[in-house]
Amino acid sequence: MGVPLIDIRGLTVDFDAGQRVVRALHGVDLAIHGGEAVGLVGESGSGKSVTWLAALGLLGNRARIGGEVLFEGRNLVGAPASDLEAVRGARIAMIFQDPSSSLNPVYRIGQQLAEALQLHRGMSGAAALAEAARLLDRVGIADATRRLRDYPHELSGGMNQRVMIAMALSGQPRILVADEPTTALDATIQAQILELLQEIRRDSAMALVLISHDLGVVAENTDRVCVMYAGRIVEDAPIATIFEAPAHPYTSGLLAALPDLEGPRRRLLAIPGVVPEPWNLPLGCSFAPRCPEFERACEAAVPPAIELVHGHRAACIHARSGSA
Repeated sequence: MGVPLIDIRGLTVDFDAGQRVVRALHGVDLAIHGGEAVGLVGESGSGKSVTWLAALGLLGNRARIGGEVLFEGRNLVGAPASDLEAVRGARIAMIFQDPSSSLNPVYRIGQQLAEALQLHRGMSGAAALAEAARLLDRVGIADATRRLRDYPHELSGGMNQRVMIAMALSGQPRILVADEPTTALDATIQAQILELLQEIRRDSAMALVLISHDLGVVAENTDRVCVMYAGRIVEDAPIATIFEAPAHPYTSGLLAALPDLEGPRRRLLAIPGVVPEPWNLPLGCSFAPRCPEFERACEAAVPPAIELVHGHRAACIHARSGSA
């Protein structure tokens, strides 16, 4: 597929918690090509959002980041603030989970969009407002020119999320990272937002990263999925392969918890236990205490990711034979 658009290699994140340093990411490897749609799934606390916040230098001074994030020939890890500011929004845009906390409640929608356009594209005045209206229209907000005068509290949650998508598009990014973009939205609005993201990706040929805890959402909107657990990617495969032949017990557990819309009704199976705290990881495989296929060998060491077939990797000792 050629050179990746972004190539994350051995990404680690340590947080200084005062009394101790806690590692949240343990060497994440992730390459994304232009136009590709990749899902990042896992329970809360798996490290999905932290991966991209670290890549964009948004974790603050208490985070120590290691590894490499190669984008357009530059390593973003340890890059000067000016280099990161040139990338954030303009080349890599991120939509956060809660639009109500991402938009400033005391500024009109038009002002906030115009500010983004000035920052990323040097537009100002009437030209910026005209482009802001075009972006609102592009994301499906009716009567866009009038809506520029509204404040965030005058819009519904779904409309605010559309505003956030418009703001993300203002810099004409090559990668759009959508972090749980449909949180707290009802099913109908959720479907509209996801369809909008797909339409924008097709029209602009940009790459899409969809962060979610819902494998069903990811299945309908991505080409490939990376399953994360306790700060590591434990499985990486095309979306069809994940559903037909999951190689990691954690992935199988996530699938077993999904309702089946076709066929006979069945009891959903929950994964016992919870994701371990970063400062209290078990020996060896972090999933071992919750794994139905646990054996003593699982505690010996952290299993490396193994390529089972081209494009399908899994970090499980059982995956060697494809029996997980």
